[in-house]
Amino acid sequence: MREGKIYLTAKEVAEILGVSVGHSYKLVQKMNKELASKGYLVIAGKIPVRYFEERYYGFTA
Repeated sequence: MREGKIYLTAKEVAEILGVSVGHSYKLVQKMNKELASKGYLVIAGKIPVRYFEERYYGFTA
């Protein structure tokens, strides 16, 4: 990953978690819904690195 990167793509999430890209899109979509319900603006197919770190134990960028 590029240093200082703010967002992870669904493809990068798939590589990190060892799942298919299709499944990672579902995970990203779920996390984006959580963020949207808290009032944050979201980008389809991407998730903030910091939020991903909070949600997945053992991950650091």
